[in-house]
Amino acid sequence: MKILLLGANGFIGSSILMRLMSAGHEVTGLSRNPDRAALRWPAARWLKRDLATLTGIADWQELVEDHAVIVNCAGALQDGPADDLAATQERSMRALYESALLAGGKRIVQISAPAVPKLDYLPFLATKRRADDALKSSGVEYVILRPALVLGRNAHGGSALIRALASAPFVLPLIHADSLVQTVAVDDVAQQVLEAVEGNITSGADVDLAASERLTLAQLVQLHRQWLGLPSATVFRVPSSIGRVCTLLADLAGRLGWRSPLRSTAMVVMEQGVISQPRTGDATAGPTLQTARQALDAHPAGVQDLWFARLYLLKPVVIASLSAFWLLSGLIPLLDASRAAAHFLPFMTPSTSIALTLATCAVDIALGLLVLVRPFTRNALIGMLAVALSYLLGGTLLQPDLWLDPLGPLVKVLPFLPLCLVALATLDER
Repeated sequence: MKILLLGANGFIGSSILMRLMSAGHEVTGLSRNPDRAALRWPAARWLKRDLATLTGIADWQELVEDHAVIVNCAGALQDGPADDLAATQERSMRALYESALLAGGKRIVQISAPAVPKLDYLPFLATKRRADDALKSSGVEYVILRPALVLGRNAHGGSALIRALASAPFVLPLIHADSLVQTVAVDDVAQQVLEAVEGNITSGADVDLAASERLTLAQLVQLHRQWLGLPSATVFRVPSSIGRVCTLLADLAGRLGWRSPLRSTAMVVMEQGVISQPRTGDATAGPTLQTARQALDAHPAGVQDLWFARLYLLKPVVIASLSAFWLLSGLIPLLDASRAAAHFLPFMTPSTSIALTLATCAVDIALGLLVLVRPFTRNALIGMLAVALSYLLGGTLLQPDLWLDPLGPLVKVLPFLPLCLVALATLDER
């Protein structure tokens, strides 16, 4: 069977992709970066598409007509430079449903979110709900699956944050430590999608996918800590005031393109608990699923998991430190540009030395700002490496005695270089 998979290279989508292909289905994945996706999963067919631009029926026509089933596991947590919730999760989906109906009523399998009526004001949940309602009234065959917190061999978003918190030294700093959480193994989600694709789940089903157990967030983090091979640690309940500061900073980072799991939407949902809510109407009883312990034990942790967990929360610290380093190196000389320019006086005129000082300050400030903006971070880091090496080379040729300076202005650049490489090595999010 030919299947169109939206969000095919994501955390959940990639597991669904592999399960569908292992069952013998032909899968076409949509991706913003199909070339990279094809390197990881060459057996699938990949097309470059951005769901936010597929808001018309005609935009979907060719894609829908060429496939028997469409599986949608794409989504975003909050609006940002690369994410438009209304376009991606609602308008494009409405156009897809209408196109699927015109093409003869293709079956659609939708990965949605647990229904939480009291939080329906959140754009993430509101757009999901409206898309679900539109699908139910569209006239096409459909199955809606609502996974709880998804656990698997890999991690992304909330599951990645839980691993990071579990690896904290001495104490476990938790916001909403007593909130209840239900989980589901990503392998179970992929299996249920396969069942829906092959018609083994009745059309019109709306299924919550969550293991029956309910753990507190603190218990779930402790469980992950055991999985990582670390001893139990005391839970430190982070005051709400500090939590609000973290959320504010995460939302600010979100506006710069960073998809932090500490953004306000995730924190509001976690405060209420990630649990299946009692529903009436078309809600369908879910299958028996793996517990959190079973999901983790199915994929024993290795040292690479411990490295990832420990580096996850260090990554924003590294980026912020690099930004501060370059901003300060550019701003401080401006307090006394003439004095800063004195280093160049033996080799050029005073006016030229001032101009060069101002130019290097501008470059440093620009790099310090650009590294904070996610779409420019990689190029900014590469620029930092290039500029730092040029400073070292220029300083060595023009003033080699700087290497003997007790304050070590050139020596102190050396540890910056591997830190920049660490930032580059951990930059990818999926």
